Parts: sequence; structure tokens; C-alpha cells
Amino acid sequence: MAEEEVLLTRNGLEKIEKELSFLKSIKRKEIAARIKEAITYGDITENSEYESAKNEQAFVEGRIITLEKILRRARILEKGDSNSFVTIGSTVKLKDMEMDRDYIYTIVGTAEADPGDNKISNESPVGKAILGLSIGDEVEVKVPAGSLKYRILEIS
Repeated sequence: MAEEEVLLTRNGLEKIEKELSFLKSIKRKEIAARIKEAITYGDITENSEYESAKNEQAFVEGRIITLEKILRRARILEKGDSNSFVTIGSTVKLKDMEMDRDYIYTIVGTAEADPGDNKISNESPVGKAILGLSIGDEVEVKVPAGSLKYRILEIS
């Protein structure tokens, strides 16, 4: 079965590469030093420092595998010159029609999504609903809490 590609912006790719480099070059060495030191404390069967370091090592190695897999499957999204419609990589200013409040989101691939940083996935309800729309378009988005109505104010 072919692996599904992972859509990333250039910034998302750089962030993943930076994290992977940190984990491989720095974090692995730190954990190895902690394990080596914990072994000097004696019996490892009841050694909480050793157990903690081994658990962290397993997490880091799993994260490295995940990041490498993302990078192998990555397709970099180049932002086109056109800001006439919403695409992955677009930053969009939306007006919540009911609450009369504006939101700014950047549409990114799933691996890069970070709602706390206003980066929403192209597969999220809002991301899916606004892809391909233009300034002035209105859309109703079905969300777990009901539905929201937005108007697209700006695309950059």
C-alpha cells in the first residue's frame, strides 16, 4: 500500500527538520548520558532514574521515526502568486457572522496544523469548507457544536 503524502509549507518543513536534527544530535546524547549515570546507581530493576531515562529514550526514538516518515512523504506547497482564492498555504481573515468577530488562520497540511498558532489543517471542518473560495464568499461550516457562518475578508 502506498503511503499518503504529507503536505507541508516551507516553514513547516524547516520546523520538522530542525526538531529532527535536535533530537538526533543533542537529545539522544543527553538521554544516553542519563542512562549511563543511572546505571552507576546499581540495580536497574528498581532504579527510577534508569526507568525514566529509558522511557524518554523510547519516546524520542519514536518521535524520530515519525519525523523521518513525515519527511519521506512530504510534498512542499509553494504559495502561488494568486490571492484570489483560498489554497493550502493561504492566510485567511474570516468574519464570524454570528459573533461579529474576525479570525485569521493559515491553511496548512495536517502534519503542520497547530490551532494554538492559528494554523488549521486543510482537513479540518473550517479548512475544508473554505478551500477554493474567494474574498466576499460566505460559507456555513458544520462543527461538533453545530454550525458556524463565516465570510472571507482577506486572502494573503
